[in-house]
Amino acid sequence: MYKYPVYQPYLTGKEKEYVNDCIDTTWISSKGKYLAQFENQFSQFTGVKYSTAVSNGTVAIHLALVALGIGPDDEVIVPTYTYIASVNAIAYTGAKPVFVDSLKSTWQMDPEDVVRKVTPKTKAIMAVHLYGYPCDMDKLQAICKERGLLLIEDCAEAFGSYYKGKHVGTFGDVSTFSFFGNKTITTGEGGMVVTNDQTLYDRLVHFKGQGLAKNRQYWHDVIGYNYRMTNICAAIGLAQLESAKQIIEKKRVIAETYRSNLEGVPLKVLWQDADTVNSFWMVTVGLEDSSLRDGLRDFLDKNQIETRPTFYPVHTMPMYFKKLEKHPVAEQLGWAGMNLPSYPALTTADIQFICSKVKDFYAGLKK
Repeated sequence: MYKYPVYQPYLTGKEKEYVNDCIDTTWISSKGKYLAQFENQFSQFTGVKYSTAVSNGTVAIHLALVALGIGPDDEVIVPTYTYIASVNAIAYTGAKPVFVDSLKSTWQMDPEDVVRKVTPKTKAIMAVHLYGYPCDMDKLQAICKERGLLLIEDCAEAFGSYYKGKHVGTFGDVSTFSFFGNKTITTGEGGMVVTNDQTLYDRLVHFKGQGLAKNRQYWHDVIGYNYRMTNICAAIGLAQLESAKQIIEKKRVIAETYRSNLEGVPLKVLWQDADTVNSFWMVTVGLEDSSLRDGLRDFLDKNQIETRPTFYPVHTMPMYFKKLEKHPVAEQLGWAGMNLPSYPALTTADIQFICSKVKDFYAGLKK
């Protein structure tokens, strides 16, 4: 057990009250009042028309792809610098993931590389708002509009992030969120798929519920999936939503405290720009010298400070290594990046201690 874990959920609201209500009323499965309340409140918070809750963030992406009709012989452009779920969900459909590099300035997918990778088989672009930093949605929307492509937003790490005043997830044809235990708001396991298109929403609901026909009991007219969220998970999610603004504000203060206390250290704290508001799911840093990352992590570990490496580029992993590809920015970030403890209960004193140990590590290199 670490004194400073990399993350832990912030369960200080009505989570227990709502879960106990589910148990007391016996509404514990995939029906119950908290599901509709959670979905409706999520739509209001993000500014999207329709939200449907699912069992986790990975199936949220798969469901979105299925509802869009993506399948074999299609290509989906996706950043190689992302969590594996973004890419695996594409593979589940039989479509081909086509990898693009990242921007050094923002760590997000490079729109110019996206343009280079478009082929006649390209069906969609998947924008992944990595570590809470929104992608350049103006450019990605323009590319999709010009070429007739679908736009998917993977917002698993970006709940509470904004691009030009609009919540992420409101730009794509369909967007997905994750509520795993280490996400900004959590349901334990869970996810959400959102859209502004009613026809697409109806398809999402249809496919996630075993393909059950609307007006005929136990009649199924498509091969569907059991991707439903439970009422218990939705109850936790509703309580988390009620505390969401407080949680996000705490995380932004944490990020700023890290940034100010790490000034002068040879690493960069991933931040934001004039067009974006970063919710700082994880406080993420990139070391100037990537060869020092594992040593720094070991040093912090010895001081009861848990860290984790950022994601390795997916094109380097065995199941997706079809041919030699070079994505230099993503490769550099993948070997130089790490996440520091980022949970909302961290105090200023906690962060100052963690930063002091980072400085101690670098000071020790000079001796």
